[in-house]
Amino acid sequence: MLNPKLLDEMSSRMSSLLANTPAGEVEKNLRAALAGLFAKLDLVTREEFDVQREVLARTRAKLGAMEARIAELEAARAAKPSGST
Repeated sequence: MLNPKLLDEMSSRMSSLLANTPAGEVEKNLRAALAGLFAKLDLVTREEFDVQREVLARTRAKLGAMEARIAELEAARAAKPSGST
């Protein structure tokens, strides 16, 4: 089995070598072009998506609790005699 540290070191060396070649410039330009395209598409990052998903889950939980509380209050109101308000 290969040492993960060795693989990381080899990867960083290859990245350094590519950065000093025309291929590095092509990669940099391609990344910039893709970033511009993604910005135009109004895409969000995975982190932003996950945060919004958590906010939505909390909101749904609160809504469920409020709906249950309203149902309880309505049931209690319906159970009271109509003359006592």
